[in-house]
Amino acid sequence: MIGISSKVTKTLPVGAQLVCADNTGARIFEIITVAGFKGRRRTVPVAGIGDLIIGSAKKGVPEIQHQVLKAVIIRQRKEFRRADGTRVKFSDNACILVDEEGKPKGTEIKGPVAKEVLERWNKIGSNAKIVV
Repeated sequence: MIGISSKVTKTLPVGAQLVCADNTGARIFEIITVAGFKGRRRTVPVAGIGDLIIGSAKKGVPEIQHQVLKAVIIRQRKEFRRADGTRVKFSDNACILVDEEGKPKGTEIKGPVAKEVLERWNKIGSNAKIVV
């Protein structure tokens, strides 16, 4: 994965439920693990903006429910600090589903996307309407 210019506070642990902000059919997404997380023994993996997570859709269309899927976090409620000193936070925790190459599965993203996500996952920018 590519580094991000901001110092993102990682605040979404395993078991956190996020809003799925695309049109794939999933509504609520629960984190099973964080891809690439390296931590100490008995440490719960945590994720932040721009991280690839693995989880399952808890609510949504029946075809996509309870399947293990990959997603990228695009918004988080906890504020984080950018390199220029500004602090950014969003109104909800949200993610979008991606495939194995990191391309979004949906064709539309609801709500804003943090620009730190586009630094790491530039293919998501083609579907984003608002970049903050």
